Amino acid sequence: MSAKADSSGYKGEALNVLKKAGCAVGDVIRVTTREKSYEGILIPRSETGDTTHVVIKLKSGYNIGVHITPDTKIEKVGKGAKPTFASPALPEQKPDLPRVVIMSTGGTIASRVDYRTGAVRSALSASDLYGVVPELSDIARVDTQILLSLYSENITPQHWSQIAQATAQHIAEGVNGVVIAHGTDTMAYTAAALSFALQNLPVPVILVGAQRSSDRPSSDAATNLIGAVQAAGRAPFAEVVIAMHETVSDTAIVLNRGTKVRKCHTSRRDTFKSVNATPIGRVNNQEITMLTSDYAKRDPAKKLVLKPAFSDKVALVKFHPGLNPEVISWHVEKGCRGILLEGSGLGHVSKYCFGTIEDAIEKGVVVALASQCIWGRVNMHVYDTGRDLLARGVIPMEDVFPETALVKLMWALGQTSDAEEAKRLLKTNVAGEFSPRTLPETIGNEGGDAANAN
Repeated sequence: MSAKADSSGYKGEALNVLKKAGCAVGDVIRVTTREKSYEGILIPRSETGDTTHVVIKLKSGYNIGVHITPDTKIEKVGKGAKPTFASPALPEQKPDLPRVVIMSTGGTIASRVDYRTGAVRSALSASDLYGVVPELSDIARVDTQILLSLYSENITPQHWSQIAQATAQHIAEGVNGVVIAHGTDTMAYTAAALSFALQNLPVPVILVGAQRSSDRPSSDAATNLIGAVQAAGRAPFAEVVIAMHETVSDTAIVLNRGTKVRKCHTSRRDTFKSVNATPIGRVNNQEITMLTSDYAKRDPAKKLVLKPAFSDKVALVKFHPGLNPEVISWHVEKGCRGILLEGSGLGHVSKYCFGTIEDAIEKGVVVALASQCIWGRVNMHVYDTGRDLLARGVIPMEDVFPETALVKLMWALGQTSDAEEAKRLLKTNVAGEFSPRTLPETIGNEGGDAANAN
């Protein structure tokens, strides 16, 4: 009968052999096979791994797994300490530098490998981030706050409100900028939410993340964080933006407006791209270059307007061939106050959905429509389908893509219980989410290639 897994993650034959040799995690061990002998520190094993391997960290820093057979010999060479992470001491603050607060919400930028599961878990606080990136001490006086410790898929509209309120508090205390460390998966949603919740900003609010955890050699965490803090402390704009790699190389950090940015690749470091817009700016070699003149200016005299309420009674319905119209009816029956239709092309859904859409609007549900297409804008006057939807009261979301449109619908319904007022807010350009017209350069090969890169 094989041994059950213990806290080290080892189980079965591997655990039996380690116990027999008196080896524990952190010990220096020698593993000898028929072919070779390996010496290193025994480290925890993924609890989802098999029962016939042990994992050791070599002097080179690399981890290897060694297959255990009846001929394998394991011996303890020395007693060691279990793998831990100690926060470095904070660098000395320089009083003449701008004051920036880093708020941590979790995500890969604040993560390390969890050897218990083999996955990446939240482990680094905002203070840790500052300690392990000493270059920040030459950029700003950094204060830190652990606000949340969540992967971004677990962040809800209620958390958006919490983040907005905490940001407003720091701005009221006179900081020169705010940096929010956040997971990348839903960072664009949070950026859009903060863009609507934090109006008339006096200073920049920068969201930053990482595609690779901070303990990996290829991590983008430090470079992204340095660029974000530089922008927060010195950039001339006062908007919500996302600061991440502009290319796959560690050359520049691009600043994308919070209502016009989308995650376009699952793993590339340059995953975030502006949609139907150009980036606001770039940070390269400690220099900030503005890429457009169309931005709200930094002005400490401005008074922040905080509107942090969001409604969770909102649904996103993606149209597809064969969509059952009852899906729309179900959301209405469950009490949804708003429905965002993710339509095809210029703004279309099947005629078979017209009845349920009309019924929803008659019951006071706000129904808006954004296009499934990444680039371009909704134009519901071109075809009969679009005109029929307009006649039934569907609100076109112009060149706003679905993620931002969904967040704006949540925000609008969080501000008012009156459907007509919510519709007015939806049609108002609050935070640069609408572009007056879609320029050809915002739909070029660069954006398309990046969105489809493998």
